[in-house]
Amino acid sequence: MSNSISYSDAGVSIDNANLAVEKIKTFAKSTFNQRTLTEIGSFGGMFSGAFPDMGEPILVASADGVGTKLKIAFDTGIHNTIGQDLVNHCVNDILVQGARPLFFLDYFATGKLSPDVTASVVEGISIACKENGCVLLGGETAEMPGFYSDGEYDLAGFIVGVVDKSKVIDGKNIAAGDVVLGLPSNGLQTNGYSLARKLFFEIGGYEVDSFIEELNDTAGNALLAKHTSFLKPLENLLDTGKIKGLVHITGGGFTENIPRILPENVSVEIKRGTWNEPAIFGLMQKLGNVEDSEMFRTFNMGIGMIVVCAEEDKEFLKERLATSFEIGRVIDGNKEVSII
Repeated sequence: MSNSISYSDAGVSIDNANLAVEKIKTFAKSTFNQRTLTEIGSFGGMFSGAFPDMGEPILVASADGVGTKLKIAFDTGIHNTIGQDLVNHCVNDILVQGARPLFFLDYFATGKLSPDVTASVVEGISIACKENGCVLLGGETAEMPGFYSDGEYDLAGFIVGVVDKSKVIDGKNIAAGDVVLGLPSNGLQTNGYSLARKLFFEIGGYEVDSFIEELNDTAGNALLAKHTSFLKPLENLLDTGKIKGLVHITGGGFTENIPRILPENVSVEIKRGTWNEPAIFGLMQKLGNVEDSEMFRTFNMGIGMIVVCAEEDKEFLKERLATSFEIGRVIDGNKEVSII
């Protein structure tokens, strides 16, 4: 009789998976609140949907990944911030409609499971969930031999938030003459990394541990700068009625994201030079002789979130935002964005 074959012979370690789950449970439970109705390990996560303080609660959901920023984590061996990037990105995506986060679920897949790496990623997720008042309700950890290169993994997340219907921010009332405010990013956030990696590592010839004087940091650290969550600076302003529109500057940069909230009869002019543009963007533009138009449709250029408001409300908002820049105007047009 031939030797018995087990799942581990096919490259899947149930023991490693169990060890990873035990590590994850501690991080996840640290995010739980009174609305959390299940423990980690259930087939589905349960969360209370009672919102007595809202007239007509609307659930807002979004799903996203971290893109090829993961490659920087692989190359540097730093895995405890990439989960924070994921959560903060998703929080910002629902924030633009006025929603506050309720709970988050993650998907982590790899070829050969390393419990320590998995736990490090999920620790980052739990840190960001706590910072954003969001429960890490559950997730999936998948070991898929032969599907991913050694030492690599994929990461995605799903978030659900809530907003009262009367306080949804949708951009419908944006009009010519309105002001565009910009909130600063902490670097590339989670978009444009395929181009950034080409510019730094192929054209520039840098390694992840190369110290770059213009950045006063290594290439790896600069590229791993965490994606900023804009929930805290904006949370107390969401219900004031003074924010007409919000734009999370992600993939597509300025020129693809701003039109997503504009009515048909207006456009936006952005005045370059009205904010502090981080050195990393100028360096990348110089390395690849990248055209301005390409920079502004690929990167956030140092502005992570845009706030649109009426002229008469701009001082109210600027006084309550720790750091903001008046970067442009809404004009008559047809949903176009111009950089001047």
